[in-house]
Amino acid sequence: MSERDRRAVEGPVQGHGAGHETDSLSEPGVRVHPPAGLALPHSRPPEAQGVRWLSPHERQGHLAAVDIFVGPEAFSRFCEHAASDLEREVGGGLAGHVGLDPASQRPFVVIEAAIPGRHTRQGNAFITFTQETLVALHDDVEALRPEARLVGWYHTHPRMGVFLSGYDRWLHHHFFPELWQVALVIEPHTLMGGFFVRDTSGEMPSREYVGFSEASGAGSPSSVQWINLEQEQRSGEAQEKGEVKDE
Repeated sequence: MSERDRRAVEGPVQGHGAGHETDSLSEPGVRVHPPAGLALPHSRPPEAQGVRWLSPHERQGHLAAVDIFVGPEAFSRFCEHAASDLEREVGGGLAGHVGLDPASQRPFVVIEAAIPGRHTRQGNAFITFTQETLVALHDDVEALRPEARLVGWYHTHPRMGVFLSGYDRWLHHHFFPELWQVALVIEPHTLMGGFFVRDTSGEMPSREYVGFSEASGAGSPSSVQWINLEQEQRSGEAQEKGEVKDE
């Protein structure tokens, strides 16, 4: 763990729940110091070759402040972890890199790996990230490669839907303080999922989630089966479908 990250983690996590239980949250034992602020490197996001998946909220005009790209290995890994326990919540970290698109001036994250959380405590409506969990996540991210970053976290809501509880938002605020850090919620029973991203003021929504773009090459088959997301039609595809329909 880097010295900056090590200073950020202090003491054990008190209370329960990345789901619904919120006991003993008034005096949490782990705090993340205010972020020093990361100057995002100017870089191009992955080419728009993979499928773009939209949430119902995006269809209604909701726009996230950060663009999200997910690699196939990361998607397979967090889906596999989500399906490993259909009764209790599971979760972990999301690793990758972050940048600022010089063309659109929009920040973006590329999720390249999902890291199941170790040393967690969980039940059917909560997951607790302990101090050991947070330390292990930072260490595991650094082990991937020196420039990798912890770009967010994920957890499941078995039979509960896709949303952030009050404790989920508390955890995100304290341990994932950067604007570009994201939270993924997966409902493994009905195969639904969505990402939560802060707005430009720093507020984290509880219900308005967004989809993502697959960071895969052109022609690569999609493995996304979440029923709550719809594939975005590119202009060329829409025109082609229109021509076929007219015939």
